[in-house]
Amino acid sequence: MTRSWKHVVTTLVAGLAITAGSTVAAGPAHAAMAFSELDPATAGQFTLDPVSSFDGQSKNSFDVYGEAINAVEAGGAITRLNSTAVLTSGGRTGASGLCHDTGLSASLSPSGFCWDKGDDTSNSYTEAGGWTPQGLTGSYDAQPDGLVDGRTAFLASWHFSRKMGTAEAVPNEFARVSLVNADNGKISYNHLLLVEPTGSVAGGDGNFKAVQGTHADGVVWYGNKVFVANGRWLQVYDLQHIWKVNSSQEAVGITGGVSSARWSSYALPMIGKYRTTGADNQACVVTSGTTPCLNSLSLDRTGQDGLVSAEYVKGGSGGRVIRWPLNYLTALPTTSDPSGHGVSHATRGFVSPVWDMGGATTNGTYWYMSGTCPSGVGGGSGDPNADYSCIHRALPDDAPHVYTTSPIYTQNLGYAPVSKRIWGLNERINSTTGVRVVFSVTG
Repeated sequence: MTRSWKHVVTTLVAGLAITAGSTVAAGPAHAAMAFSELDPATAGQFTLDPVSSFDGQSKNSFDVYGEAINAVEAGGAITRLNSTAVLTSGGRTGASGLCHDTGLSASLSPSGFCWDKGDDTSNSYTEAGGWTPQGLTGSYDAQPDGLVDGRTAFLASWHFSRKMGTAEAVPNEFARVSLVNADNGKISYNHLLLVEPTGSVAGGDGNFKAVQGTHADGVVWYGNKVFVANGRWLQVYDLQHIWKVNSSQEAVGITGGVSSARWSSYALPMIGKYRTTGADNQACVVTSGTTPCLNSLSLDRTGQDGLVSAEYVKGGSGGRVIRWPLNYLTALPTTSDPSGHGVSHATRGFVSPVWDMGGATTNGTYWYMSGTCPSGVGGGSGDPNADYSCIHRALPDDAPHVYTTSPIYTQNLGYAPVSKRIWGLNERINSTTGVRVVFSVTG
């Protein structure tokens, strides 16, 4: 939700000061509002539809991208890999532990890791541009036992933008995900550029291009699938189709048998996408209607597996938290079509009173939401230069309270059932010292 360019301009009413390890009231205005559940009939009107426009025709996106992926893989310019091959291939080196001040309560046993300096300090306000982290997921979502091929792993989503906030701004020019191997107390990771496959086997013209216009707001790793939220879109990727390119160039795609992915060694092709709106070109604006925006994502394994999306409301509250059913056999949203390539209906929803909600997750009892701190907590309220963000906790139909302060501009949250910990990351830019961490606390 990039608070670094969607500046918070709202001042909240007075709240109580936070005490380490305790929850505090979120302020009088918030105390009067609950994390309220929607009527099931209303939630059931929210849909995910895989049909999109291609060449002027409405087609199922999984069919179109499936044909294109086959064409690229038949062409021989890329090597197809899976997540384990990438996780064990070395790459960049991060740092185990929290390398920056986080504001997390010591009583919640905070832990985590940091990116290398280049990714920690990457700045999207420059003409050269930079990468900004948004979503976080991991092996704690991917498999019920919390491991992928016996490994603890993480996956983060990022967007690339240039000169944000100027007339020449180029937002969301590229998007990527990072696969992180966190085994043995060490952090190594690789970036995978998100791409859109093109062409067909029949035409012999398999190729790919960068996925553009994607903020990569949220991400969930489920089975071999990766869901990436982008406003009205839910993009789907498959970690069994990671493409290792054969050159390191700025270009994206295949030319004369040479493949490249903008200096990355890997590209990850989209296999399908769903939309919550009736038209491809309809902008996603948070309203009270039946087309919710998909900003943050998390996974809920309590009962039938579910994908949880949440809406970011700039400078305000009222973002909806929606639960979409998942089919563990297809690792896709549950539909009447056994392939998973049909329309899916939400099963549950809430309206959140948390301001500037950046993420939402549940442990099956409580809901946790990242957002702006109440006045007097976290070094300020409604101030883009405040010291911290806050993680709020609530029971359904009850008022939220601050669970802990957290790193400034905390984004997506996720819950790890095996370890019973909440995971998250922050996006704040500091091109000199860096302020970004991936963190966890007990939940």
